[in-house]
Amino acid sequence: MNAIADRYRVRADAFESKVAAVEAGQWESESPCAEWNARDVVGHIVDMHGAMLSPFGRTLGPAPSLLDDPLGAFRAARADVEAVLDDPVLAATEHETPTGKMTAEQHIDQVVSADMVIHGWDLARATGQDDTIDPEEVARMWPAAQAIPEQMRIPGVFGPGIVVFGPEVKVPEDAPLQDRLLGLMGRDPNA
Repeated sequence: MNAIADRYRVRADAFESKVAAVEAGQWESESPCAEWNARDVVGHIVDMHGAMLSPFGRTLGPAPSLLDDPLGAFRAARADVEAVLDDPVLAATEHETPTGKMTAEQHIDQVVSADMVIHGWDLARATGQDDTIDPEEVARMWPAAQAIPEQMRIPGVFGPGIVVFGPEVKVPEDAPLQDRLLGLMGRDPNA
C-alpha cells in the first residue's frame, strides 16, 4: 500500500469521526480559528479538498450542502481526493504549488491531509470533544512546524482572505509536545 494514501485515510477517518460526533446545536460554536465556527472548520477542509483537485482541472463532485449535512459534504470531498490518491498516474503527476513543484500525493499529504489533524483539534475544541492529537501525528508534524517560514504567517500572502498560519502563540518549553505544536500552528492550547 501507499504510505501517503494510508496516512490520508487514517487522518480522514479521525476527522470524519469528529464531524460525526458534532451535535446539531454545536455547528455554530466558536472555534479556535478566528472568525470560524465549527461548520466553518469543516467547510475549510472541504474547500481544501477542492483545491487539491484544481491542478487537474477537476472540482468537487456533487455533494450534500455544508449547511444541511456537513458530514455528507466532507465524505463526498474525501471520496474525490481518494480517487486521486488511488490513481497511480494522477497521484504521481507533478504540478506547481505555492511551495514549489511536487506530486499530487505529496501536495495532498502536506496540505489537506495535515490540515485535518490540526483542524480536527479545532473542531474538537469547538464542540467539547476529546482534543488529544495522536502522539505519533504530533511527533511527525513537529519538525515541519519548527520550520514554518514567517511569510506563511502573513495574512493574504497566498491570496485574498487566505491565512495559512496565525501568529505563533508562546508556550512554555516544558509544555507537552502537542501544546508546543499547537502554539507553533498559531493556537493557544490553554484557551
